[in-house]
Amino acid sequence: MNTRHAATGPAYRRLGVAERRDQLIATAQSLFAERPPEAVSLDDVAREAGVSRPLVYRYFPGGKQQLYEAALSIAAAELESCFAEPHEGPLSGRLSNALDRYLAFVDAHGEGFTALLKGGSVVGTSRTHAIVDEVRRSAVAQIMAHLGADTSHTRLHMAVRTWITAVEAASLIWLDEGKEPSLDELRDWLMDQCVTVLAVTGGRDRATAELLRTAMAVEPVGGRVDELAARIAPLFAAVR
Repeated sequence: MNTRHAATGPAYRRLGVAERRDQLIATAQSLFAERPPEAVSLDDVAREAGVSRPLVYRYFPGGKQQLYEAALSIAAAELESCFAEPHEGPLSGRLSNALDRYLAFVDAHGEGFTALLKGGSVVGTSRTHAIVDEVRRSAVAQIMAHLGADTSHTRLHMAVRTWITAVEAASLIWLDEGKEPSLDELRDWLMDQCVTVLAVTGGRDRATAELLRTAMAVEPVGGRVDELAARIAPLFAAVR
């Protein structure tokens, strides 16, 4: 417990309605990032924000649930924006940039991210689950757009959804394991998985194969994809 805040709290400052609401949400997000939502009370939020509990209720009459959903919606929008990348340059570079932002979000939000994806929070509702699902759908849709595909490419769509699930699972395990390995190593490992999943899907689906040929045509010689192929090829040769 932060005794400094408990004893005195930050100095109160009169704010406009929108500014005060934003401040309370930001305070709640900071607390949710440090510990699970069920371990955060409105008193905690009020103390950290330097306001009274009744003032928090004035802005969020639905109590902690309403405040949590507001904080979650903003976090979800930030998470969705991680996958917003210009449609230019090699596909591997675009996805790597998006993954860097996603993992930075995971690193910054810690406990909140864990509670969010595990869905075990006592403040979890059908609405909060829908907010999280929308993040996943948005991520998949943006990756499909980078591939020049839509949901009619059934097998590719399934492959991308599978990879997003793997990214989520790896992120949770990474937090459980004390944030090891490094973020760069985790990103590279997940990117290798992405390329491999797409390649395996292309080997079984003609439509995916055509899209991958187009994407591979602009990958740099000796870049990430070539380097992965060089590492994997000897493994198959050893098996044979």
